[in-house]
Amino acid sequence: MDITEVPVTQTDSKGKKKKNKKTKKKPVKEAEGGAAEEKKKEEKMESAAPAFPPGFSVSEIKNKQRRHVMFMKLKQEKRKQKMQLKKQKKKERDALGDKAPPKEVPKTIENQRVYDETTVDPEDEEVAFDEGTDEFSSYFNGLTNPKVLITTSDRPRGRTVRFCEQLATVIPNAHVYYRRGLALKRVIPQCVARDFTYLIVINEDRKIPNGMVLCHLPDGPTAHFKISSVRLRKEMKRRGKDPTEHSPEVILNNFSTRLGHSIGRLFAALFPQDPQFVGRQVATFHNQRDFVFFRFHRYIFKNEKKVGIQELGPRFTLKLRSLQKGTFDSKFGEYEWVLKRHEMDACRRKFQL
Repeated sequence: MDITEVPVTQTDSKGKKKKNKKTKKKPVKEAEGGAAEEKKKEEKMESAAPAFPPGFSVSEIKNKQRRHVMFMKLKQEKRKQKMQLKKQKKKERDALGDKAPPKEVPKTIENQRVYDETTVDPEDEEVAFDEGTDEFSSYFNGLTNPKVLITTSDRPRGRTVRFCEQLATVIPNAHVYYRRGLALKRVIPQCVARDFTYLIVINEDRKIPNGMVLCHLPDGPTAHFKISSVRLRKEMKRRGKDPTEHSPEVILNNFSTRLGHSIGRLFAALFPQDPQFVGRQVATFHNQRDFVFFRFHRYIFKNEKKVGIQELGPRFTLKLRSLQKGTFDSKFGEYEWVLKRHEMDACRRKFQL
């Protein structure tokens, strides 16, 4: 066989070499500059284009990281728009001066509350008549002085016992007694015979106070509360010294309905009517969204114009479960009101107290 040699042309090799040379001769600075320009273009496109087209939601993005990035972008855009509107309104208000429109009141659950037919009018004659003939009339007429017995469920733990002891320092003329396994039906006649006007029973679950039975003697009513967020004095920061034996002032906030009015009178009858202002102590029952927050403060006069407050403790939160006529009777007692969660708590803007 004859083997023929194929000559390699110089043009091909030179062309190849030229191409290689061209690729090699590209400067690094030009490549970096081009990449930077491309990034800038991409950023401009992203900023110019809307983050979310109409009818698009973040939940449609399946990639978790991308979804988080897009959500943060949306959040920043909303914040910028809010700040711009705020600045614009402030400029308009400064320009108008006294003629500026009033500030908008923010919408909250409290001011959007559903109207209740049982809301109490203080000038109503029917309400005044009921107050003059109810179970607390003797106290508010100054005929009786409160005397409170505080006890616990069977075999209380240390935290519940300490809570009862601290509660007795808040309520004047309160006495703590050990339950000794007695039923409440046997305890109530003994309390009435010894001229007690109130019986408070603190229940516990897993060594934590979780319930309170507040029984007005001798004729009732009896209220059952759920207790939560209990904090004793040692667990509180910047607390003051232990309270003195002076009778405190009592503040009742936001008890507006007929049910709330009766619960407020139930709390008020725990304390004497003549507070000793020398002690500078205040017991507050604040109702907000059917949760009753209890706080105990001492106010301090810094000078003639400034007054500060100092919390003494303990603090806790109450939620009404039921209100019963008469003294405690779990079997045959007549209930005025019972909490039905699925019916009453369906609307967030409707409150019972």
